[in-house]
Amino acid sequence: MVDLARIVYYPRFWDMAHRFYEESWEYSCGMHYNHILSERRIGFPLVHSEAEFLHPLSYGDTVHCTITVPRVGNTSIEWHYEFRNQEGTLCWKAKQITVCTSMDDLKSKIPVPDWMREGLSKLSDQ
Repeated sequence: MVDLARIVYYPRFWDMAHRFYEESWEYSCGMHYNHILSERRIGFPLVHSEAEFLHPLSYGDTVHCTITVPRVGNTSIEWHYEFRNQEGTLCWKAKQITVCTSMDDLKSKIPVPDWMREGLSKLSDQ
């Protein structure tokens, strides 16, 4: 998780973001991420990612993540992440865009279902 400088190794930020992302589905849509993938058969390939590293996270720091969804398009969802340490210092922020696809054919986009759009509105930054 940390490198020789005792700060979080940069690829781990995306790993942590994805873990928080998976957990956010229970809050927003009332179901586990695995249920959406396995039972609803909806996948979310990442098609765009950008990030800013603003302050190091060190060994022993606690990460507090805020996830917002400022935009839900016809087939895409825009996710914003902010990681803060235990002092509230903004350490990392990212924007990611996923598209909805059928798990049966990950090559074809599908519209964001109404139930998902409604649930994700809980994560709106408005």
